[in-house]
Amino acid sequence: MTKIINPGTSLVGVAAFAVGLLGWSASHADENRDNLTHAPSMESGEWLSYDRTLAGQRHSPLTDLNEETVGKLGLAWSIDLDNNRGLEATPLYSDGVLYTSLSWSRVMAVDAASGEILWSFDPKVDKAKGRHACCDAVNRGVALHDGKVYVGTLDGRLIALDAMTGNEVWTQQTTDNSQPYTITAAPRVVKGMIMIGNGGAEFGVRGYFSAYDAKTGEMRWRFYTVPADPSQPIEHPELLEAAKTWSKDTDWSLGGGGTAWDSMAYDPELDLLYVGTGNGSPWNREIRSPGGGDNLFLSSILAVRPETGKLVWHYQVNPGDTWDFTATQQITLANLEIDGKPRKVLMQAPKNGFFYVLDRATGELLSAEKFGKVTWAERIDMATGRPVEVPGARYEKEMIVMWPSPFGAHNWHPMSFNPQTGLVYIPYQEIPGTYSNEGKGFVKREAFNTGAGSSEITELPREYTSGALVAWDPVKQEAAWRVEHENHWNGGTLTTAGNLVFQGTAAGKLVAYTADKGEPLWDFDAQTGIIAAPMTFKHEGDQYVALMAGWGGAAALFGGDAAVATGVRNVSRMLVFKAGGQAALPELSEPPVTERVPEPVVAAKTDIKQGEVLYAQYCAVCHGTGVIGGGVLPDLRHSSDPVRKAYPAILLEGLLESQGMPSFAGSLSPEEVEKIRLYILHREYETYMHAMRMEEEPSADLETEGE
Repeated sequence: MTKIINPGTSLVGVAAFAVGLLGWSASHADENRDNLTHAPSMESGEWLSYDRTLAGQRHSPLTDLNEETVGKLGLAWSIDLDNNRGLEATPLYSDGVLYTSLSWSRVMAVDAASGEILWSFDPKVDKAKGRHACCDAVNRGVALHDGKVYVGTLDGRLIALDAMTGNEVWTQQTTDNSQPYTITAAPRVVKGMIMIGNGGAEFGVRGYFSAYDAKTGEMRWRFYTVPADPSQPIEHPELLEAAKTWSKDTDWSLGGGGTAWDSMAYDPELDLLYVGTGNGSPWNREIRSPGGGDNLFLSSILAVRPETGKLVWHYQVNPGDTWDFTATQQITLANLEIDGKPRKVLMQAPKNGFFYVLDRATGELLSAEKFGKVTWAERIDMATGRPVEVPGARYEKEMIVMWPSPFGAHNWHPMSFNPQTGLVYIPYQEIPGTYSNEGKGFVKREAFNTGAGSSEITELPREYTSGALVAWDPVKQEAAWRVEHENHWNGGTLTTAGNLVFQGTAAGKLVAYTADKGEPLWDFDAQTGIIAAPMTFKHEGDQYVALMAGWGGAAALFGGDAAVATGVRNVSRMLVFKAGGQAALPELSEPPVTERVPEPVVAAKTDIKQGEVLYAQYCAVCHGTGVIGGGVLPDLRHSSDPVRKAYPAILLEGLLESQGMPSFAGSLSPEEVEKIRLYILHREYETYMHAMRMEEEPSADLETEGE
C-alpha cells in the first residue's frame, strides 16, 4: 500500500489512536528504563528516543528478525511524501504509533500497522531561513515524553505538541533569529527537561545548548561552548578558564562557533549528560584566534550535570581545530572489559578519523586509533590526549590535500553498538579535503565563512570518494570486518539481538548483514539515496523495520560529480517492513531531460573566473560544486531560459524565497549576479562537450575537463 500526502495538512486522528495514548504518560514515565546501566527489557519493542535509549547504542533486543528469518522481510506499507529535501530522521515508536519529522521541521504521526496518517504539523518555517542551513533544510527527529512530542525547528524554535492531536502545547524561541542560527537535531529528554543545541557556525554564531522544562517550556539553564567579548559579563564560570585558551587578539564578532548541533547521551547512574561540540567560526584558527590557542570548548565532548548545566569534565578531540573536525558525531555509552577490568566507557568516531574510547566518569582517554584513512595526524599521544599533527597540516603557508575532509571520516550518520558482538558499526567515508589559508585576505560574508579556501573547490570527482560499513572492535581498536561502498554519504546503522546490522546506502539500497561477520542477507531497492538510519519496533506480535528514505544533506547538495555518481535523486518516502510484507513501490517516472544544445560563452575570461569564485562562495553549497547538481535541488546547468533571465529577481529580490531559494540582496551586486550567470553558462557548455567526448572516446580523462 502506497500513500501520497501533503504533510502540511492537519489530519484527524482515529479512535484507536486516542485510546492507545490514554495510558502513554503512565507507561513511559521513566524514559530511561532501558538504559545500558540496567539490562534492557527483552519484552521492549519500543523506540522512544532518537538512539532508542539515551545510551546512544541504537541496538534493539528484538530477535524475531534474525539470520534465518530476515530473508522473509517485505514492504508492509509506504508513504510517498510531499518533501523534496533530504530525510534524516529516525522515527520513534510508542503504543502503536510512529512519530517522525520531515524537512522544514514538519512532524507527523502514523499508525504503525496500516500507515494511516493520524496527524501532521507544519511549524511554517520561513523558507528564507534555508540560507542559514549549512547542510540542507533537514530535521533528525522528535522526542517523546509525558504525552507530548517535541521538535526543534530550523528557525530555532522548540515546540511541544500534544501527542494525541498534534496541536501545539507550547513553543520557545531558543535562538536570536537575527543571527544565522538553525536547529536540525532531535531533542533529548533527561530528568523532565528537553535538551537542545543549535547550528550555524559556518555563518558566524556562538554555540550553546540549553535545557527547557518539559511541561512548561521554561528555560532551566544554558551552557555557552565558547567565550564572548571579554568586556561583557560572563554567563558561567567555565568560560573563565576557556577564555585563557583563546588569543588576546580574537575577533569575537566572528562568533567563535562550537555549536552543539547533534550528539547527546546520558548516564543516569553517574547523572552525567554528554554533549558533543562543533567547529570554530571561522574554521581557520589563524583568523579566529590569531597566535594560536586550544580554543575551548570547540570540538569537544562535555560532561555536565543535567539539573544545573555545570561542567564536570571535558575532553577536546581537536585542540585549536582548523579543519571543521567536529565532535558532534554520535556519542555511545557502553560497559566494556579493557585490560581485564570492567570500564564504563564513552565511544565516539568523530570527523577526524580516530575512534575514541573514554572513561565516562572521568573523561580519561583509554584509547584512540585510526578507523580509516587519516593523513593530518600520525597518532593520538596517550600521555597528553592530543593529536600528533604532521608538519604543514594547518596549511599556514601552502594549500594542502589531506584525509579526512570537512565531510569527515564519519559524519552525523548514526553508528550503532551491539553488546553481543562487542562491535560498533560505523558509516565510514573516504573523501580528501583541500585547505588553503585565507588569513590575510579574509572578509566575512553572508555565506559560508571558513577562511580555509572552501570557495576554491570547483570539482569533486567521483573517483576520489568512497564509503564503507566498518565493524569496529573498540577494545582491540581494529576493524573486525568491512563492507566497501562505491559511494560516500551512506546512511546510519541499526543493530539487533538477532545478529543483524541494517544500513541504507547512497545508491538506494537498504541492506541487512550478519552482525558478527558482515555477510549480506537481504536488500531492498528504495529508489532513492538513503542517509537516515533505520529503526525497529514490535507491534501486535510482529517485528517491523522503519526507515525515512530521501536523498539529501550536505554531500548530496554540494557533492557535484561525486554525488551524481550515486545515480539517485530525491524521492522522499517513509518505508515500513515486516516478515511477509507484500506491498510494492510505484515505478519512478523518468526525470525531465533538457534538449538545449549549449554554445560557447562569449565573455571576458576574467568575468567568468570571478563568476566561478562567486558561485563557489554563494551557490555551490546547495547547487553543487562545479555547477553539477547532486540530485536534490535544481541543476543550474539545465535551468530554462526564463529562469536564467530572472536571475536578478531571484538572487536580489527574493522571487523564489517561498521555495527555499534565499535572496542575496546586500551581498551581491547586479554585476556579480551576471558573472555568476556567465559562469553557469560556461559550465553547461564545458560539461556538455565533455559528455560528447566521452561518447566518442570513453577512456577520456575527466581531469581534462575545462582545459
